[in-house]
Formats: sequence, structure tokens, C-alpha cells
Amino acid sequence: MLSVDEKTQIQALDRTQPMLPLRPGQIERRTHDYKRHGTASLYAAFDILTGKVIGRITQRHWAREYLAFLQQIDRSTPAELDLHVILDNSSTHKTPTIKQWLEKHPRFKLHFTPTSASWLNAVEGWFAQLGERCIVVCLPAWPT
Repeated sequence: MLSVDEKTQIQALDRTQPMLPLRPGQIERRTHDYKRHGTASLYAAFDILTGKVIGRITQRHWAREYLAFLQQIDRSTPAELDLHVILDNSSTHKTPTIKQWLEKHPRFKLHFTPTSASWLNAVEGWFAQLGERCIVVCLPAWPT
């Protein structure tokens, strides 16, 4: 069982100066200003049984990026398993292209959360934990 969602419009920020060093009587500090590097979307499939996450970072939030993520899930999981996927009612999950792909991959069984209740999806808790931690992600093809 996979809990799937996307976190959109993540801002990629970089401080204008490195961390300012510690000195006796002075705590470590950062500058207040930063440089923007655009936004990104994070797709995540949280395996409820194992706690493992399949993830993908994209520059857009369109159906073709979601399809590529489904294909990644398909490649990353044993072919003999049926995949029950819990997700919200986003329009990108229901395009004709996605529906056609799902018809050709019957092991994917979709279960949609009720409208305005995506917080019921377990991956939302993983996103919350991710947001509470300081994580640096390096993207080789980040737009400048």
C-alpha cells in the first residue's frame, strides 16, 4: 500500500553568505537575505508497511510529471505485487493520459481521499516531518 501525494511550489533558496562562525559568547548565525532559485515539486510515494519513500523532484506539476512518477513507482516495486495507491483528487491524477496508462497497468488500484480531506493520507505526515527538518537538496540541473 502506497500513500502518494505531491508537495508543490517548494522554494529553492540559498543564503547569500555562508553560515557565520561561532565565537566565544556568540551563537552561530545566518544572514537574513537569500537568493531565489525558482520552485520545485516533490512527488512522494510512502510505503505504509516499510516506511520507505519513493521520491521525485520536478520543475513542474503537470500530468506528464505525475505519469513519469507512476512509471518510476512501477519500476521500483516488484512486478508481482498489486499496488494499492491512496491519493487525493488532484486533476493531474485523472487526465485521459493517466487513465489510459492505468488501464494498461491493472496492478495499480487507486483509492482517492474525500475532497478537502487529503490530510487523511499518511504521506502528509511525512511531508510535515520533512518541513520541520533542515534539509539541503542539491539538484544538478537546477534552473538559474
